[in-house]
Amino acid sequence: MFDDQKSRALGATVVFVQGLATALFPQFSVRFARKIISKNFDNSSELEAKPTYLRRLRAIGVGTMAAAGTDLLLQDASETDVESTQTAESGDT
Repeated sequence: MFDDQKSRALGATVVFVQGLATALFPQFSVRFARKIISKNFDNSSELEAKPTYLRRLRAIGVGTMAAAGTDLLLQDASETDVESTQTAESGDT
């Protein structure tokens, strides 16, 4: 099983890649939404995404990437802080 730090990093990486895919290829998200909707509604294949919706999807993807990237950077910084604290404590004894 993963330890907490590795699983957090893996989760943030997956979210970052998902945000990247949404930002670069919003049509995949539209197709996925159509598939989900088609299970409950008739004529869902006739739905068409407007350009403003695609821009919003891209913005969501960029925001998701920013959040995941920030989390990855903060995890790296906290690892460095923990290592320096452990080094300082071992040097005092």
